[in-house]
Amino acid sequence: MNAIELDNVKVRLNDKEVLEDIGFKVEESSFLSIMGPNGSGKTTLIKVLLGIIVPDSGTVRVFGVDPVKNPFEVRRIAGYVPQKEKINLEVPLTVSDVVGMGLVSKKQVPRFFTGIDRGRIEEALKLVGMWDYRNEKFANLSGGQQQRVLIARAIVHEPKLLLLDEPFNGVDVNNQRKILEFLGKMKSEKVTIVVVTHDINPLAELTDYVMLLNRKIISFGKPSEALDYVRLCQIYGPSVQVITGKPCPTVITGDVHA
Repeated sequence: MNAIELDNVKVRLNDKEVLEDIGFKVEESSFLSIMGPNGSGKTTLIKVLLGIIVPDSGTVRVFGVDPVKNPFEVRRIAGYVPQKEKINLEVPLTVSDVVGMGLVSKKQVPRFFTGIDRGRIEEALKLVGMWDYRNEKFANLSGGQQQRVLIARAIVHEPKLLLLDEPFNGVDVNNQRKILEFLGKMKSEKVTIVVVTHDINPLAELTDYVMLLNRKIISFGKPSEALDYVRLCQIYGPSVQVITGKPCPTVITGDVHA
């Protein structure tokens, strides 16, 4: 079964074409990394998958569900970690409180936590290595620790699809390693993963497919095929450097935030 299917998707925002003729398929349990320069439509594409942004034309299916017609069904089976999360750090939320938000949004009124819910919060925090911090104030954590908690929030309802938009931004090497270990575990458990990233190199061991995006799909395929020097130059310019090797070519770009 395909986890994601798009056909001829176009999106215009503020009279500007953001995505044009987007079409691709991702099989269930695959890992897709999306790369491209600022303004290339990467975050817009993620929001299209979630039904947050409605395409002007084309079709979208997430595990067979149309996110335009059934956005809440898609969000029930998907976990999402946005690039910039808006959590009021002045509110004294604990780490467990923040993770619990991932369950509250899926519940009907009246909303309250069951024993099963508390077990899921514990499991999610243990998966990202943050259980020992469960009673800490979220605002007191480092940027990398906060990111791991936000990932726990995204997986607490056990999604089939995990979408992460620049998950390594502001994350130190130690926390980056722990996030990578977690992603490897999710992949082994057959969760479909889509990561927007400006640096493919840390994900080399995990990535099944790479998409180079700049409003249009420049290339899509296995890393050894998609990370072609000529195509990379199309989106990053001549400053890009590609060092071929296994399992994935190493890419050095002049764009530090793609």
